[in-house]
Amino acid sequence: MPTRDILRQKLLDTPLFAEKIWKLSPEPWPITEAQLRDIKRIGSACLSYHRALERLYVRSFTNKKILRNREVYAPWVAEYLDRYKPAGLIAHGRHRAVKGQCPVVLRPDLLITDQGFTMTELDSVPGGVGLTAYLNEVYAEDFPRVIGANSMPDRFMASLARLTPKEKFPLVAIVVSDEAATYRPEFEWLGEKLRTLGHDVHVITPAQIMQMGDGSYIPVDGAPRRVDILYRFFELFDLANVKGADGIFNAVEAGTLTLTPPMKAFQEEKLGLALLHHPQLAEFWKENLPEDHYEALFRIIPQTWIMEKTELPPTAVLHAPGFAGRPIREWTELAEASQRERNLIIKASGFHETAWGARSVTLGSDVSREEWLEAIENALNPENETFHVMQEYHKPSRLTHPVYADDGSVVPADGRVRLCPYFFVDNDTVELSGILSTFCPADKKIIHGMSDAALLPCHLVS
Repeated sequence: MPTRDILRQKLLDTPLFAEKIWKLSPEPWPITEAQLRDIKRIGSACLSYHRALERLYVRSFTNKKILRNREVYAPWVAEYLDRYKPAGLIAHGRHRAVKGQCPVVLRPDLLITDQGFTMTELDSVPGGVGLTAYLNEVYAEDFPRVIGANSMPDRFMASLARLTPKEKFPLVAIVVSDEAATYRPEFEWLGEKLRTLGHDVHVITPAQIMQMGDGSYIPVDGAPRRVDILYRFFELFDLANVKGADGIFNAVEAGTLTLTPPMKAFQEEKLGLALLHHPQLAEFWKENLPEDHYEALFRIIPQTWIMEKTELPPTAVLHAPGFAGRPIREWTELAEASQRERNLIIKASGFHETAWGARSVTLGSDVSREEWLEAIENALNPENETFHVMQEYHKPSRLTHPVYADDGSVVPADGRVRLCPYFFVDNDTVELSGILSTFCPADKKIIHGMSDAALLPCHLVS
C-alpha cells in the first residue's frame, strides 16, 4: 500500500498534475470479474455504435433508404448533425479519405448505479490517457492486478502505428491546442515515456506544423521532419483558433497525412445518443447493431432527447419526457413538473466550449422551478450555437472507499463513482487498456474532476 507521503511526491508534487489537486487514496478502485466483462462488452458496443452512426449519417446526407427492405429515409438526421458546423468541416467529414474512420481512443463515461452501469456520454477526444497511464504505474507497484498496469503507453502507440502499417517506425506528432493546454503536461509525459520505449513521438502546438510540398513537417532538434501520424487533441469548435487547420485538412484529403481522431463533427455530438433512442430510427439500430451490443447500449444509455423549439399541429406531441402521466407539446411545460419528475439533465450537445465537462449541465431535481425553467429556455434559445439534449438522470450509488485524511491516517469515505475506461481501437475490435475512476463526495450530484475527488486507477478483485 503506497503511503500518503509517497503518493504526494508522485502525484501532487509532479508537473504532470499541475493545478490538479485531489484527495489521495491508498488503494485503486476495485473492479469485479463480472464488472470487467461488462465493461469490455460496453467497449465493443461503443465501436459498433460509431460504425452504425456513420452508416446512418451517410445514408441520410446521400438520401438513401436507411432500412434494407423498406423505403424509409431520414434526411433530418444529417441536418441535425451538421447544424451549426462550418461548410468546410462538413465537407471534410464527408470526404472519401476519411470514410469509415473512427477515433482510435474511445472512452465512455460510466456511472456505477444500483442498477449497474449508466453511460452518460461517449468521448471521442478524451483527455486522461497520460494521467491514467501514470496512475497505473504508481499503483501497480503495490497492486499487481491494476487494469492496464504498465502497458497503456505501448498499447496507445500500437493503436496509432496500426494506422500506417507500411511505416515501420512512424513519426507521431501529438498536437495539443492552446485551448486544451491544461492537458499538455500529461501528453508531454506520455510522449517522453514513448520515446524512452524507442518510439518517435513528439508533443507540439498547431503552430509548429509546417506544410512543405505534399507533406506535413514539425521541427525536431532544429530540423524539419515529416509527420506520419497526427494525434489530434483539440475539439473541432477550436478549429478557428488552430493555426494551419487548412493545411491539415488538405494533407489528410490528399492522403499524405494520417490523422486521428478524424475531423468528423458528427462523431462528437451528444445528440447521437438521442438518435439511438429516437422512435423513427428504432428499426435502423436493430438492423445495424449486433444483438448483444444493441442490448448493452439500450441497457446502459439513459433515455435522451434533442431539445428544439418547434411548431406542432394540434394533434401532435413532442418526443420528450412527459409528466403527470401525459406527454407534452412544449418543453417549458416541464417547468411545472414535480421535483421527482425533474430527475432530468440538460447539457450542450457538442461543437461548443460549453459542451466540455460539466459547464453546461443542469440537473432539474437539484434546482428551483425558476432555475429549471431558465435552463430550459436557455437550451431553446434560437441564438444558441449548439443543440442541447435532455437526459434521464440515474443517481450514482453511494459507495465507500479508503482515503488519506489530512493527518495522514486512512479513513473510510462515502462517495459516488464515475469510471472512464480507455479502449484502443484495432480495426473492428477494441482493447481495454486502463480505467480511470473519479471518486467524488457523496453530496455531489454531477461527477467530474474536482479538488475534493480522488482520481484512481482500477484493479481486478476476486
